[in-house]
Amino acid sequence: MTDSAAALLDRFCERLRRLPRLPRIVFPEGDDPRIVTAAERLGKENLAEPIVLQGPLDAAYVSHYYERRQAKGVSAAEADVAARMPLNYAALMVAAGDADAGVAGAANTTADTVRAGLQCIGLEAGVRTVSSFFLMCVRDRTFGCDGVLLFADAGIVIDPDAGQLADIAIASAHSARKILGVVPKVALLSFSTRGSAGHPSLDKIGLALQQIRERAPELDADGELQADAALIESIGEQKAPGSPVAGQANVLIFPDLAAANIAYKLVERLGGASAFGPLLQGLTRPFHDLSRGCSAEDVYAVALLAAVEASGELMPV
Repeated sequence: MTDSAAALLDRFCERLRRLPRLPRIVFPEGDDPRIVTAAERLGKENLAEPIVLQGPLDAAYVSHYYERRQAKGVSAAEADVAARMPLNYAALMVAAGDADAGVAGAANTTADTVRAGLQCIGLEAGVRTVSSFFLMCVRDRTFGCDGVLLFADAGIVIDPDAGQLADIAIASAHSARKILGVVPKVALLSFSTRGSAGHPSLDKIGLALQQIRERAPELDADGELQADAALIESIGEQKAPGSPVAGQANVLIFPDLAAANIAYKLVERLGGASAFGPLLQGLTRPFHDLSRGCSAEDVYAVALLAAVEASGELMPV
């Protein structure tokens, strides 16, 4: 684990220990030893109240699920079955306020986790696209927020159009504020900086930036920017003079899933960064995904993040 990752988790723990009550985190995959280990650690360290689902589940949320899904043609009998499935049950607990956040995906696909979140919790007001982000904790702590940057979308939206790209950028800025407690500096990345190259794919970025400025005029966002112009102050000043973002970006928005997924894996594997994610954004309440190759330490870290997000208050920087 990088120093920046350890420092981030320490800040999360400090924040959680000051809360008036422990956030309740539900884990639907209670038969997975990684989940059990992480949940036990959270409880032992008094950082969250873990709710680990095991065994047959009752009918507590059947009516809730049926009310949400009957317009989609779901029958009462189908709702009775669906609402007892662990993923749905956990998401319904979060939707009902009986848990503050959920963490899943150790044994379920991202698609299944997202589906449960959408069907049982629903989209946040004004949000049209569920997306994901990674918190990338790099070795050089001069980048981002003490070495922590947000990469999006590396997990869900394969080829976003301009509107979806704007959705991802705005949601990612909100996640950065809420979880990291930073003023987001959002860079829309590409192979060109401010028209240094011409290609139809760059038009999408220009349209997305226009929508961001219309929908969130208070947000510091710029693009298109090459990665070095977004991150290195001297290069940003040279390639994008006057930019509110160039050289100081802490939120990196990639043009598509391929670029984002390749980038996070290269930064993690070649650059030695710690990667937390894919984390879901755009839902009304926190319900986060795990990689199926996650460790107990990964589960613990994502649960800490979910608990901080659920607290509803900013992290101290």
